[in-house]
Amino acid sequence: MDLLARQKGGIMKGDFEVCVKTQFSAAHFLRGYHGDCAGLHGHNWIIEVSVRCGTLSETGIGIDFRDVKLAAGEVLKDLDHSNLNDLPVFKDMNPTSENIARFLYKELCEKINSDNAKVSRVTVCETPASQASYWEEV
Repeated sequence: MDLLARQKGGIMKGDFEVCVKTQFSAAHFLRGYHGDCAGLHGHNWIIEVSVRCGTLSETGIGIDFRDVKLAAGEVLKDLDHSNLNDLPVFKDMNPTSENIARFLYKELCEKINSDNAKVSRVTVCETPASQASYWEEV
């Protein structure tokens, strides 16, 4: 049985994952940290948003890349070119890559999640070699 026949017959089961990368620039410092990051400094943060989809539309799309980019842009607009420590969400929580990833995940879930599409992971890279991801088991 060929692949197309198996797909039409419902034998194959799986999910699709769509990933979109975007970025923002911001400053931050880490309260209570003993090292260079205790001082104000900035990053060009790279964000990767992964969305799992259970089915595809008739055109073969799980969720439009554009929709994920728009949602990410809406969430990132308040972070871009800011001092993250000054934002209400980070008033009592350090703006670490881990905490930023969790914040973005929660915000993006509210904008993206539907019966077919769910944010599966958000990864935040503060340098090309340093990243943190956040996801929740379902």
